[in-house]
Amino acid sequence: MKTPEATPGPSPDETQASGAALTLAGRLTQAIDARLPQATQAIFFVSLGSLLLVVMAAAVKFLGDRLPSFELLFFRSAIGLLFVLPIFIRNPLEPLQTKRPMMHLTRGALGALGNGCFFWTITHMLLADSMALQFSRPLFMIPLAIFFLGERVPLSRTLVSLVGFAGILLYARPFTSGFDSNALIGALGAFGGGLVVVSIKQLAKTEKTRVIMFYYAFWNAVFALVPTLFLWVWPVGQEWAILILIGFLGIFGQWLITTGLTLGDASALAPLDYSRIVYAALLGFVLFGEIPGVWSFAGMAIIVAASIYLVTTEKKRAS
Repeated sequence: MKTPEATPGPSPDETQASGAALTLAGRLTQAIDARLPQATQAIFFVSLGSLLLVVMAAAVKFLGDRLPSFELLFFRSAIGLLFVLPIFIRNPLEPLQTKRPMMHLTRGALGALGNGCFFWTITHMLLADSMALQFSRPLFMIPLAIFFLGERVPLSRTLVSLVGFAGILLYARPFTSGFDSNALIGALGAFGGGLVVVSIKQLAKTEKTRVIMFYYAFWNAVFALVPTLFLWVWPVGQEWAILILIGFLGIFGQWLITTGLTLGDASALAPLDYSRIVYAALLGFVLFGEIPGVWSFAGMAIIVAASIYLVTTEKKRAS
């Protein structure tokens, strides 16, 4: 048994766009396909998708000054669900025919945990720092493979994972006066994302992708709604438009990255997906005046290096 592939994308939304997003995506694919070779298309889609997801995160941070993190996650999931629903126009009852409702429920709870922590770090940390912590997800695939799948993991990959966790500690700085508990929340979110990947691998054995998409968005919205009801703040004016934009960018950006990874070598494109951290640093500086410190750069470098190693070597191990 192989370790579940430590996919680079921070968000476990392994989805395809639908509705208006699907129409736009189809036209974009046709236009690009006629002009660029497949390898270049893969680079283009992953790069553009990464940028759009960072813009989404920046929009979340912008609204996070006034709206609670879980309320933002609720709108992100609920609006994303609206983009998924047109897929079932020919068979509206298809989601009810699932063979594994409890696993969908479990995956939704884990996804809400991971995404809720991610949205929290976006609104409470530097944008680049929150993005780097989310990309630590591959580090958690090693212990998950050992404890949940009973797999024997090579010593080299185990050691690299431990080094990556040291990068997370550099963010948290638990032994200094600058201790930041938000980094641990980000790590918890990455752990939840790792559990989602394991769940997806199991669900994919019997469930169609569109059904997995539906329940992921549905349960994320449901679980995010519970705390949202206690923390609710009414969006006003342009905030409604930004919330819709967040939902659209989330599903469309993930679709672009997924498409790019299917067109090219996932292990070769994985480092390119990490450009999200660079985009986040740039947008954080331009929009919010954020400048990561020495501890941030050190933790970022260690997490990215360890995660890229695990992603690229997993591809070789599985082949």
